[in-house]
Amino acid sequence: MKISVIGIGYLGAVHAASMAELGHDVIGLDVDPARVAALQAGRAPFHEPGFEELLRRGLASGRLRFTTDYEELAHADVHFLGLGTPQQADGFGADLSHLRSAIASLAAVLPARDGAATLVVGKSTVPAGTSRSLAATIEQVAGVRLMWNPEFLREGFAVQDTLTPDRLVYGVPDPDVEDDRVALLDAVYAPLLEHGVTRLVMGYEAAELVKVSANAFLATKISFINAVAEMCEATGADVTDVSRALGMDDRIGHKFLRAGVGYGGGCLPKDLRAFLASAEEHGVGEAVGFLHEVDAVNQRRRARVVTLAAEMLGDLAGRRITVLGAAFKPDSDDVRESPALDVAARLLEAGADVRVTDPEALAGAARRLGPERVVAGTEDALAGADLVVLLTEWREYRDLDPATTRRLVDMPRMIDGRNVLDPRQWREAGWEIRSLGRAAAPRGVPSPEATPSVLVPA
Repeated sequence: MKISVIGIGYLGAVHAASMAELGHDVIGLDVDPARVAALQAGRAPFHEPGFEELLRRGLASGRLRFTTDYEELAHADVHFLGLGTPQQADGFGADLSHLRSAIASLAAVLPARDGAATLVVGKSTVPAGTSRSLAATIEQVAGVRLMWNPEFLREGFAVQDTLTPDRLVYGVPDPDVEDDRVALLDAVYAPLLEHGVTRLVMGYEAAELVKVSANAFLATKISFINAVAEMCEATGADVTDVSRALGMDDRIGHKFLRAGVGYGGGCLPKDLRAFLASAEEHGVGEAVGFLHEVDAVNQRRRARVVTLAAEMLGDLAGRRITVLGAAFKPDSDDVRESPALDVAARLLEAGADVRVTDPEALAGAARRLGPERVVAGTEDALAGADLVVLLTEWREYRDLDPATTRRLVDMPRMIDGRNVLDPRQWREAGWEIRSLGRAAAPRGVPSPEATPSVLVPA
């Protein structure tokens, strides 16, 4: 089939290359000429395992290309919308301006189809009610129909999640009425459906709510265990013990139940806030009011890292602190709403001399903190540190040897913001180590003499 993907950022580019992998003739469009040129040259503009190889296979096969011209999309059978829906600058709601602009530009070229069946498929995360609003515009063009097909990609696993998804959700105007647009989207996803992927057909609003509800629930689960972590620190319990036991309950499960510095990225924070804004607009804000506290717990974990740093060092002014990690999660270069960079900025505000390193996200860190704050190599970043703060759980940081690392720093002090290090092993190597949700030292083991805490920015 002839397919277009409009908006070739993280979501759209992965989707375009994946559709070419499934055998379709795909053209991706973006208004950013530099991004289009990079993709057309086979260069991934972001870090995502397996994507660049997929991109190059698609280009080499002749089934994948990229453009900035809507006219080149006019004769495609199916158009996917992968536009970003960031948080509004002046509120919690989703900014739909990119999506609406794309719909208008697409509507202007689709009359060239002369009424032939044409499917427009939204993949962006949007508030409930958006699909019907967009359908009212795009379906004025003869032969055009709109569906909503939300994505459920995890950064670091996006290629896998696109080519082997756990479910496909189709949003249509009325799921109780037989609709030929379902058969058309089935044809696009035929290789996936043949392998037994579950397909769910539901109304527009339900499909829209599936994605934002999923992200709000995952955020709630993360904030729940981080709230428990606060209790663990207050009582001397170990949050990793609590989490392990909770996860064995199959009603709860282990995933997203690891305490630490909290969630970030381009989806969970803004989608949770957009969900709150949408609920207010529909007059049911009180029903999801608890999500305000979910967001607040997440912010408190970042402030807690700064408080721990002050407890370990005293006055932070002038103290060299090395932050391991800048991306919001490993196997990504995405620094949107990065807890690591937020903590680094707070430490800078407290007067610390901060150095940040990351295997993939140094460019984003430099834009946020300044190029003088980033260091390319882990060993160089650790040199002379008074305190090390692990905030993104890249494998190379999880595998650090405490004895070797001790020889690089000035003072063997560590804050494990992701609970991925073995505290006993690090203490035996001479480190003072603090972890979110764990006591300063095991019961019966004297803690290092505490330095009086100081006021730090929240």
